[in-house]
Amino acid sequence: MARQSPQRPDADEPELDDIDAPAAADDVETDRPAADRALWDEVRIDPVEIALPAGTGFTLRAYRSARELTPTDVAERDQDDPFLARRQVVETEDDEEVVILDEEFAALSAEEDDEDAEKDGERATARREKSDAAADADTDENEDEADEDDDAAGDEEVPVFLTHKGRLLLFKTPESLVTFIRSGAPNDLSQLDSWNELSERLEPADVAPLDEDTYELDLVVENLRGGHDAWDPTLLIEAGEVARDLAYALRLPAVLDMLSAGSSLDDLDEALRASVNGGVGGFLGRRRLKKIGAQTASLGWRTIVGKISAVVDWRD
Repeated sequence: MARQSPQRPDADEPELDDIDAPAAADDVETDRPAADRALWDEVRIDPVEIALPAGTGFTLRAYRSARELTPTDVAERDQDDPFLARRQVVETEDDEEVVILDEEFAALSAEEDDEDAEKDGERATARREKSDAAADADTDENEDEADEDDDAAGDEEVPVFLTHKGRLLLFKTPESLVTFIRSGAPNDLSQLDSWNELSERLEPADVAPLDEDTYELDLVVENLRGGHDAWDPTLLIEAGEVARDLAYALRLPAVLDMLSAGSSLDDLDEALRASVNGGVGGFLGRRRLKKIGAQTASLGWRTIVGKISAVVDWRD
């Protein structure tokens, strides 16, 4: 929102017409209609404005079911970062070791069951048969539950941004954003069924993010450093929301871990949300905030902002 400059006192008493003229201009500015949201509602995509330490830029975000989306390809990005590449190798090795241990444990358990059955004779055999039948039933039930979980995961709406090869595309002006969209350049949002319609109809004047789609990540660390009394709940809560969306869409597991349930930054988020409520809940939320270390929170958020900034592709 544009700030109005204070009026400077004049030496002479202004005429009535001189007073009315600026007021009329201000009324025109105030009554200017908001940008038309019809296009965005139709294509189910929203313009987003994100402020980072390096600057402020515009991008796009949408939510779709996970089964409709192909995640951004981070292979090229991670190859450029040896630390990310090494982490992926370690995680892969750890996953393989877990699978081996699971197989060995299952085999040992089966051998022990067979030995017990032989020692117990017919009673054990009958019990084993009953157990096997129950196990088969449990297996079928577990498979059904797994299928249901997979279906639920596929139906869950997840965020997708204007990204390409694991990098977030940020544009310094609405005009440059529209030029890119119309160019037909490759990006991860082009897989959406409404992308062609957006590219044909979008105008720079349409790129007017709503207040809830405007994020000031550049202010988070400084705000946290100011101490508990200076913390801005709205700023920090909104920062957490967009950081989680970006971490998911850009495939940044380290950021997701830092903001995951039970983490210190997630505790901060929950306490902030509780603090803005009235009554006992708000009182308890403010008490919880007092127990959260400002230095720890600011260091954590500095890391998050740094990791997001590192995968931004700035476009003029």
